[in-house]
Amino acid sequence: MHNTPWHPNAPQPAVTQANKPRAAPILRLSGVRFSLPERVLFENWSVDIAAGLTLVRGGDGSGKTTMLAMLAGDVPPAAGELTLKGVSLSTDPEAYHRQVFRADPRADTHDAMPVAHLFRAVEALHPGFSTTDLADLVAGFALQEHVGKSLSMLSTGTRRKVLLAAALASGAALTLLDEPFAALDRPSINFLHEVLTDAAHHPSRAFVIADHEAPAGMPLAACIDLA
Repeated sequence: MHNTPWHPNAPQPAVTQANKPRAAPILRLSGVRFSLPERVLFENWSVDIAAGLTLVRGGDGSGKTTMLAMLAGDVPPAAGELTLKGVSLSTDPEAYHRQVFRADPRADTHDAMPVAHLFRAVEALHPGFSTTDLADLVAGFALQEHVGKSLSMLSTGTRRKVLLAAALASGAALTLLDEPFAALDRPSINFLHEVLTDAAHHPSRAFVIADHEAPAGMPLAACIDLA
């Protein structure tokens, strides 16, 4: 995946940061090189991702999902370093992954698992998991009748709501959400908008969403535009 030849004119993601006092970053990328099979996404790229809400913006095929996988440490960069709350991906990948929540809504990895078991599995992996937040999210997404079902029994929208509830309740320092509003009904879209607006002001968690455009009226710590 990372054998694409280096090109000196490889485009770099454009980063727009909010004009506010800078705190210590949640995630730091230093000198990162990352490629898709057909092109280099970025070369020798450094950026800080702060607490709050960051948007990775791009059209279909721009590399949004792949970038989230890279930030999660699931697909490590070819060069450079990712450091999450002082933990280096290259030197301590296990500790790095314990601070990240990413669930690919298109994957069938957990399809046989009942929803309640999935929530317990996420709680076991993430020390900051909040059962209080989970209860609020289950109610807000109207998931009460689905917690005893396996994920394979759920509609696409309901399955996405389950993964969103797990992600938002996880307490993970870095929470990665791929097109979180896709396939949701209108009440769930409104509820998620409220939750993410609150998350935008979180002092110690970074929420990174990949989407085509920024959700209207939602304050962003930064926007990363993929070429």
